Amino acid sequence: MISGLQNKLDTGTFVITAEVCPPKGCDCNDFIARAAALREMVDAVNVTDNQGANMRISPLAAAALLVREGIEPILQLTCRDRNRLALQSELLGAAALGVHNVLALTGDHISFGDHRDAKPVFDLDSVQLLRTIAVLNAGKDLAGSALHGAPAFYPGAAAAPDAEPFELSLLKLEKKCAAGARFLQTQAVFDPQRLAMFSAAVRPLGMKVIAGILLLKSAGMARYVTANIPGLKVPAHLVAELDGAANPAAQGVEMARRIIADARPFCDGVHIMAMGREDLIPEIIKEVR
Repeated sequence: MISGLQNKLDTGTFVITAEVCPPKGCDCNDFIARAAALREMVDAVNVTDNQGANMRISPLAAAALLVREGIEPILQLTCRDRNRLALQSELLGAAALGVHNVLALTGDHISFGDHRDAKPVFDLDSVQLLRTIAVLNAGKDLAGSALHGAPAFYPGAAAAPDAEPFELSLLKLEKKCAAGARFLQTQAVFDPQRLAMFSAAVRPLGMKVIAGILLLKSAGMARYVTANIPGLKVPAHLVAELDGAANPAAQGVEMARRIIADARPFCDGVHIMAMGREDLIPEIIKEVR
């Protein structure tokens, strides 16, 4: 079975995905409501996996709830919390529950999160997880045993267009492609020309590029991103725009729309990260649709 996201990317449709964080608890009503509000506007919804090493409900459970609501999920799966047995089990469970898009991630280190006494696993990394997905798709497990029913995952990987040195980043992306990645969702893009250079470099690999768009809600948030997220730097002129804005959130929406317009020629879609302000996504993407 081909996922809707895969079909759209394969046929040249410019896609829009958005990120909705699962709850820290078992009440998923707000999570479902925020995702459902985007149902007619986005092509798929990313479900994060203990993002930033902060404990939340299982992303597989959250993704399955979206499937039940008729919303196509992208299951983010990290290697930090599971060994290869658990990763394979999680993936087979996802396939059985109708989840077909998987974003394979190594995962933020435990030291960044809210359970710093936990033991990180990292039995596999993102490249090895992509290889695992390819093996499962071929009807085997990592021990070489045949599966009773093979999945048909559409695997993706993360990318950082601003990472330096870029040569090392490109080498890792080549490994991800060889391991089976079919699409890339990038970290936040602030410089469309940098995205143009990135896309030109990875285009020969054949992976689709979905550019990350981060909604900056204040100058303080922009400074925090620059200071605390490796590989991300908000340009000074954007910080100044937010500093001088009477309504920083509205200015952030306008900036996101501008970045999308400038980035569109260099990517196959955009991935909106609204950080709790999913209500603003319709304003961000209305001109794209």
